[in-house]
Amino acid sequence: MLRTYDPKKVLVSLGTHSVTGYSDGTFVTAEASGDGTSKKVGCDGEVIRSIDPDGTGKVTLTVHQQSPTVAFCQRMYDRDRNGNDGTFPILIRDLRGGLLFSARDAWVVKPPTREFGKESADREIEIDCGDVEWKGENTR
Repeated sequence: MLRTYDPKKVLVSLGTHSVTGYSDGTFVTAEASGDGTSKKVGCDGEVIRSIDPDGTGKVTLTVHQQSPTVAFCQRMYDRDRNGNDGTFPILIRDLRGGLLFSARDAWVVKPPTREFGKESADREIEIDCGDVEWKGENTR
């Protein structure tokens, strides 16, 4: 069975802003914040599982320094710092039927590090998320 991945089909939306100017290489990473499940084994071999109630997540975007997403995220960070009004929904979707990641509430953790050199550099933007919904895997 042949499956095809196309990075052009991966869309990231931050509220009404569509992320553009992706970096060459890994441009988005989504991960769960909690510990998932853990286990404890007693001296008699009995196993107890614990489920971490933390359903939050973290997204890291890597974009070119001139990407409009850098300016958008800076504005949202400033709004959050100045008036607690910098949250937005986030959606990551692979249009070829892949993973869907979404959270109603997300916010920029801190402004990206600014680095300047002879050539254009990338910017890494950290976004924390409230409760996250994960769906699907690539089926095509």
